[in-house]
Amino acid sequence: MNEEIQMLMDDTTERMEHALTHLDHELAHIRAGKASPRMIEGVLVDYYGSMTPLPQVANISTPDARTIAIQPWEKKMIHTIERAIINSNLGFNPENNGEIIRINVPIPTEERRRNLVKDAHKESETAKVSVRSARKDGNDFLKKLLKGKEISEDEEKIAVDEIQELTDSYTKKIEAMLLAKEKEILTI
Repeated sequence: MNEEIQMLMDDTTERMEHALTHLDHELAHIRAGKASPRMIEGVLVDYYGSMTPLPQVANISTPDARTIAIQPWEKKMIHTIERAIINSNLGFNPENNGEIIRINVPIPTEERRRNLVKDAHKESETAKVSVRSARKDGNDFLKKLLKGKEISEDEEKIAVDEIQELTDSYTKKIEAMLLAKEKEILTI
């Protein structure tokens, strides 16, 4: 295989993989009623003047399916962490007992679950658009190489087919992630 085509395939795969990783990250922030440390990992805490991700200043665990427990590494950070969670607009009401912050994750209503499923669909559609965009850019680059006589028509046809296989593969992965998230959201 032509070196330029191989680089193109690697770049296309990387872009599609990035879309999948981004989708996974976004779906983790859609609350399904089951507590997960990932729900609050994006919260930034003022740690001695520097905005620091919560997992870097505290231990986060889920003692049960409806509770997130946050154990600050420094006790004096407990109020700062609590304020950061409240200000993050995640809809959580943290409770602190002086040592540990607990967040009770409420069971979403039926209407809320339907809205969460819609949000998950939007995120998956965004990921699919990114995958299709990577395919389009790859195919456009192949046309440029063909026009510049850097590759043959056969090489271009084979590469286009490979890019389409990659697109189909990543689209199926996105669909599988969406189905899993839908099931998680709709399960009480």
